[in-house]
Amino acid sequence: MRKWVLQMIQPLNSSFRDPNGFIFKHECTFYRQVNQCCSDIFDRFNDSGLYEALVNKGYLIPHVDVTESEIPRSPLCYRLLKPTQLPYISYPYEWCFSQFQDAAMLTLRIQTVALKFGFVLKDASAYNVQFVSGKPIFIDTLSFEPYQEGQAWTAYRQFCQHFLAPLALMSCVDVALGKMMMTYIDGIPLDLASKLLPIKSRLSIGLQTHIHLHAKMQASYSNTAERNSGEIQNSKKDLKKIAKSGLQGIVESLAVTVRRLRGSTSATEWGNYYEQTNYDEQATAAKRILVADFLDTPDEPLSIIQDLGSNTGEFSRIAAPFSNLVVSQDIDPLAVEKNYLSLRAEAKETNVLPLIQDFSAPSPAIGWANRERNSFMQRAQCDLVMALALIHHLAITNNLPLEVIGRSFAQLGQWLIIEFVPKTDSQVRRMLATRNDTFPDYHQFGFELAFERNFEVRRREMIKGGHRTLYLMRRKSSREIFL
Repeated sequence: MRKWVLQMIQPLNSSFRDPNGFIFKHECTFYRQVNQCCSDIFDRFNDSGLYEALVNKGYLIPHVDVTESEIPRSPLCYRLLKPTQLPYISYPYEWCFSQFQDAAMLTLRIQTVALKFGFVLKDASAYNVQFVSGKPIFIDTLSFEPYQEGQAWTAYRQFCQHFLAPLALMSCVDVALGKMMMTYIDGIPLDLASKLLPIKSRLSIGLQTHIHLHAKMQASYSNTAERNSGEIQNSKKDLKKIAKSGLQGIVESLAVTVRRLRGSTSATEWGNYYEQTNYDEQATAAKRILVADFLDTPDEPLSIIQDLGSNTGEFSRIAAPFSNLVVSQDIDPLAVEKNYLSLRAEAKETNVLPLIQDFSAPSPAIGWANRERNSFMQRAQCDLVMALALIHHLAITNNLPLEVIGRSFAQLGQWLIIEFVPKTDSQVRRMLATRNDTFPDYHQFGFELAFERNFEVRRREMIKGGHRTLYLMRRKSSREIFL
């Protein structure tokens, strides 16, 4: 007998808007419920062969139908699916330019394939894409609807707001403007993007058409006060009349526009860190060996490692063989871009996920009731945290007390590999050269004292050829921990 336990079946905070179904969690596993109102469309989608085609191409996340199981579901359920479980959820405002570009191209390729099977994407949200095994993959099985002759692409505006507008701003203005997606959860408004883009962007036929003229058209139809309802309805009917070839032409035009955009190549403070570091080759080699040795110490298997302040990901690659997934996060967009492009080209460490993250001000919880998109701290739970060459930036640049830093690391992971960088280090001396030294507790004893409130030190090793010390720590039991 199936369990119809409505109070137990609650959609995820990020999965409540679609009346056709939702994602929920049961006993640590995520499921997708397809509602009865979507039964005909879902059956047509499955029978068309589109699902198999997209899965075979690696475009769409696979699922297993578990409708006949005893897993609880709501009375509205038509089919119950168990999708491939995702190890980590990232958001568009944490992607570098090329990740954003690859996610956009995947969405357009899916729309092209869907049209061949008589379907279209009914939405083109960037949140429907995740990065798994080094590649973008579409995760919303219910985003497809049958194509109707003459119908316009209903997801056209959403694609422009979620993908084209942020990519254009990142390319033509500043790569940091991808963070605007944090403020505009439904995509960057096209009128705002049009105002922010430089005049030269109008020389691009694609940007002129899909952003500037698109924004102007939106503005003209939003001013309903001067037009009667009959005129508006007739105009809408005219807009919907588009041949299938014309619809595909729009998709191809978007693809050309997206492909021609280029990410920033200007230097950033930490983008060339490893070319400018004060480490000599001996110290660097010693650090690599120590980090690998520390990673091999925990007896329990490591599922997820958070490498915070990873720069271009050199040590994330060292950590890759020791874990199922290494989330390689850094504040510098250019460093993350280099990391991603290198991993994409090599296609070796597919379990390394580069992301943009400022640990001193990490991604907050946003959206409806501040619960629709989880914060970094909610998503970043892991087995081990790596914080190499990071502590001095947090403590000195950001004025964060050592005790507060240690507490935050303890909230993330069981194990911690952290590198202490003393004031005698040339990097710290450079940081203090332009400010008063108001950090009397920033020394090795003060560091150990602060961190020992939440961690026990398992190993400490001086890195040969330098002033820095590498620590392996384990979080204390819940009875001892100070949060």
